[in-house]
Amino acid sequence: MTQSTAAKTALSTVLTGPAGRALAEPIAEELLGGLQHHLNMERQAHANYFAAAIWFAERELRGFARYFREESQSEHSHAAQFAEYLIARGQSVDLQALEAPNQVWESPAEVFATSFLMEADITASLHQLYALGEHASDVRTTVFLDPMVDQQTQAENEFAYLLGRVRFAGDDKSALLVIDNELYQGQHQPATLKDLSLIHI
Repeated sequence: MTQSTAAKTALSTVLTGPAGRALAEPIAEELLGGLQHHLNMERQAHANYFAAAIWFAERELRGFARYFREESQSEHSHAAQFAEYLIARGQSVDLQALEAPNQVWESPAEVFATSFLMEADITASLHQLYALGEHASDVRTTVFLDPMVDQQTQAENEFAYLLGRVRFAGDDKSALLVIDNELYQGQHQPATLKDLSLIHI
């Protein structure tokens, strides 16, 4: 076989995806559907958090507004990561219609409660994707998801912490302003016990 013939043979044996991009390994149909669905969950979260940022901005709570604006940007970044991964795997990205985000809440605690539940849904979706990836022996996907699962656990922890603080503050406007100032300064991490290792027993 000549080099020219070998090259033509190689070209004809390369698998391609829906957009004609080279495809090293197909993605199982159920897993592909799950990845597409999760991408749109992240896009929905982006819209929902932007709506929350607007709600707080309208009430002069700039720290809360800043926090949710940054969360909105983070969710947009997550959606972009999934889009890039699908493209890298030779797939076309299916952008589905989003629901209009809720813009009516009775209190900051209600905003955080709905946000926490949304984060829990995103976590469940990631876990399902991971299980589908393992079932399909799709190592590329499980490796892609590994850091996201860890980040999502941290996100849940952070929202649980902030929900607890806001619920504790209740209707105390002074307490809410303290939290608002902390969020404006980027202080939104739960307590850590790691520093206790400095204590000698």
